[in-house]
Amino acid sequence: MLDLVLPAHCGGCGAPATRWCPACAAALGVRADEPHLVTPRLDPGVPVFALGRYAGPRRRAVVALKEHGRRDLAAPLAEALAAGLERMLAWGVLGRPIAVVPAPTRRAAARRRGGDPVARIAAAAARATGIGFAPALRTAGPARDSVGLGVAGRERNIAGRVRMAGPLIGEVVLVDDIVTTGATAREAVRALARGGASVSAVLTVAHA
Repeated sequence: MLDLVLPAHCGGCGAPATRWCPACAAALGVRADEPHLVTPRLDPGVPVFALGRYAGPRRRAVVALKEHGRRDLAAPLAEALAAGLERMLAWGVLGRPIAVVPAPTRRAAARRRGGDPVARIAAAAARATGIGFAPALRTAGPARDSVGLGVAGRERNIAGRVRMAGPLIGEVVLVDDIVTTGATAREAVRALARGGASVSAVLTVAHA
């Protein structure tokens, strides 16, 4: 009856009668050589890794989670993120003890989305891998939505607007859903370093 009123459809491809189909789950799977090292146009000063390109089921799942209230898609995205963290630990890119720090989301965007989707998937991935979780960053000032902005515009929009919510000492990995120009990652890494943290790497679900 619920499916008749609110038909289920896959968040990655739109297939009916399922929330997340096997084909999209396979597309989001982390392969032996993933996550890949990527080079955003603005260098954050630490290695940046991404699980895949911002395209196909990966892109549609991120958009559905952030913009269309599909909270059920946090689980598969967090599972992929956890696999990426485990791979980076196995490679020695990250060491233990370490804490996952989610990239900051503007308060207005979080209110509109019914919460912070990046923090949600980051927290679930940290639990799955048995490592710490520290929501240590926030945005301050009138930063606007960065969609549609170029490299220089994104850089100006976020410059000086990422702050620490409190001191954080030790090794951390910054986690975000997408890296585009690298502007947010760079400001976040700077804020974490000023607050006493040692940022080992950035890991994102996708790169654009």
